[in-house]
Amino acid sequence: MTTETLSLRQWLTTDRPASRRQAQLGRAYVVWQRFAENRLALVGLGILLLLLFVALFAGVLAPYSPVVGDLKNARLLPPGSPGYLLGTDGQGRDILSRLLYGSRLTLMVVVLAAVIAAPVGLLIGTVAGYAGGWIDAVLMRITDIFLAFPKLVLALALVAALGPGIENAILAIAVTSWPPYARIARAETLTFRRSDFIASVQLMGASPTRIVLRHIMPLCLSSLIVRVTLDMAGIILTAAGLGFLGLGAQPPLPEWGAMIADGRRFILDQWWVAAMPGFAILVVSLGFNLLGDGLRDALDPKEAGQ
Repeated sequence: MTTETLSLRQWLTTDRPASRRQAQLGRAYVVWQRFAENRLALVGLGILLLLLFVALFAGVLAPYSPVVGDLKNARLLPPGSPGYLLGTDGQGRDILSRLLYGSRLTLMVVVLAAVIAAPVGLLIGTVAGYAGGWIDAVLMRITDIFLAFPKLVLALALVAALGPGIENAILAIAVTSWPPYARIARAETLTFRRSDFIASVQLMGASPTRIVLRHIMPLCLSSLIVRVTLDMAGIILTAAGLGFLGLGAQPPLPEWGAMIADGRRFILDQWWVAAMPGFAILVVSLGFNLLGDGLRDALDPKEAGQ
């Protein structure tokens, strides 16, 4: 290890940072060290980086078109056939190409659902926890109403009302995903609301809006990030369920749930048509779960104090 590396590590791990930036970088370095000690978490991170790479370069990696097949000469070819590594489906389309392009849809659903649901849940939870009183009661009862319905059933009802399509599926998933984030943010806010540093900020004349946005929300991000990461697998399964029922991405889009629905006709004899997208869903869901477990351990304040 070089002198420069040692000095950088000492600068990051010092217990007396000279600036806020140094403190933030030091915190991030310590979190990464704890995260890197978890081998399974690194496996999950690798799976998600591979998903991102495949989604970005699907047009280069895919050997065939994901929507146009050779119905006459390449229908239902088994895995390992010449030119078709994972076989073909009932329309003669290359399953590998459809999986590669389908990763884009999966990543889009996950990212957009999280981007919509997480900020909404964070805002509602922090406002309810900080304001208290009737505001807390009203917001939490609304949250309880959403939590009373199974997520998939509520998503099905919303998509049925809005109409089938990938955009409506994303909106339905986001609407059904925010209540747990609101509960977590409220619980975190209740632990901070009476703290000394919040009282100090109030004495300095900060408005409730500034306190919530600038001081409470950042403290809730760690728990929220962990929960969002762990919920990604559920979001993928919900999207696949909607696609399987014909309420998500519409043909000929290569969405993994729709691919499973298309392959159920051949499940006994041509098993690979449904098994390949099912295996892709399994691997990606496992990656998100492993990553979420690693983040939970790395961001745990109890671990940080040891």
